[in-house]
Amino acid sequence: MLTAVVLTVLWWPRTEVTYRSTAPSAIAYSDGSPHFLTLVHQHSLSGRESYRMVIGRSPGVSYGHWLDVDTALGAKGVESTTWTESGVRVRFPTGHEVFVPARSFLGGR
Repeated sequence: MLTAVVLTVLWWPRTEVTYRSTAPSAIAYSDGSPHFLTLVHQHSLSGRESYRMVIGRSPGVSYGHWLDVDTALGAKGVESTTWTESGVRVRFPTGHEVFVPARSFLGGR
């Protein structure tokens, strides 16, 4: 029983990357760093599921500009991302789009 409890606590909460995009090297942001967008699926011990987009200089999911994504949208995944000097546009298979201005994720935020 103790082993089951320990394994459950170690396994939960868990985070799964469901989509990753890297800004093309041709896009030069003012902070001079490469930038990444990640869609993360989070599972809590209570069974709650959520999705979050993380955009920033770190390819990891622990630091950057975070946006919560509706669970129904996140579950369908990302159709495409378009990086421009002014920001990044994320398109979902449902037809929804989100534009995040570059000023929101520049400078390590």
